[in-house]
Amino acid sequence: MDTFKVKTEIKFGQNALEYLKTIRDQKILIVTDPFMVQSNLIGKVTEFFTAGNYHVFSDIVPDPPVELVAKGVTEAKAFAPDVILALGGGSAIDAAKAIKDLAMKIGNLKDITFIAIPTTSGTGSEVTSFAVITDQEKGRKYPLISDELLPDIAILEPELVKSVPPATVADTGMDVLTHAIEAYVSTKATDFSDAFAEKAAQLVFQYLKRSYDSADDLVAKEKMHHASCLAGLAFNMASLGLNHAMAHNIGGKLHVPHGRTNAILLPYIIEFNANIEGYNQTSYSEAAKKYARLAHLIGFGGGNVRSGVKNLMNEIKKLEKSMEMPSSILECNVTKDQFASNEVEIALGALEDSTIDTNPRMATKEDILSILHEIV
Repeated sequence: MDTFKVKTEIKFGQNALEYLKTIRDQKILIVTDPFMVQSNLIGKVTEFFTAGNYHVFSDIVPDPPVELVAKGVTEAKAFAPDVILALGGGSAIDAAKAIKDLAMKIGNLKDITFIAIPTTSGTGSEVTSFAVITDQEKGRKYPLISDELLPDIAILEPELVKSVPPATVADTGMDVLTHAIEAYVSTKATDFSDAFAEKAAQLVFQYLKRSYDSADDLVAKEKMHHASCLAGLAFNMASLGLNHAMAHNIGGKLHVPHGRTNAILLPYIIEFNANIEGYNQTSYSEAAKKYARLAHLIGFGGGNVRSGVKNLMNEIKKLEKSMEMPSSILECNVTKDQFASNEVEIALGALEDSTIDTNPRMATKEDILSILHEIV
């Protein structure tokens, strides 16, 4: 038996931040990063609150480490908030998830409302029961998975993503597409998750380049915010696959931005999962058929499964090229020696990553190493 449930209440559209007026007199712990404070973007949130009723924890860094989460838990215990509000990208929201969960368990804090306000359109973390925390000593990223990590409320405000640099728009947008496509071919995919994944992928191909080209295109910003959330809903139900299993470990070892890593890997993972051999194949895997179906829905399907899969891969590469994204890991400030000295650990780490469990095709260490050599 499967279950479809959406816990998170989603506020979206322009002026969605108006919802914050309803909590203005509560004690609010804001978990964010230094840029939000320095740029005064945080002011777009705090203007709705009563002075003295909120406390800001702004130490969040990309790939939040365990030690940072522990510091946040200490601050949460001391402040005892009614609301924890995460403001930022996936790192801020993931850190806030872990901080809230541990503060309630360790600090005996109760009845904390969790609000997530994403300022990038990428992770979908505002509607997922996933959080990724980094062990810096081991160079590993660990996905935490629990329904207790789900935010109570997500606020999708397009004004907050206007200042995101184009390169970050590209990275995070391709993360959205990877979430959608991996959820679509996951072994746990259902009709419900497929509906979210299909719409998310369509929105990415329609609006990502527009969002990349113009900071003032609020329609594109809003649509990409929706795509990110929809893809998050899809993979929260269906999980992910080999693409993320490898990206987590490449990021942990080589410090390449997560979305950028996913983008580089995506065409090669599609090729691996589809497992199409030659031109005369008469039967195809379910993954290959779904890739081809998705290509058709987006508008570049071919006459058969093989051409549909190839078209999907080619359109992804064209989209990445149009945004001047790197096509190999060595274009991401990684040397050949760094890559060679870490590739085995990356492969072994990917095999241990929980997201690989729902990949449509079983992968071996040798398979992963082969893909790694393709993306150099």
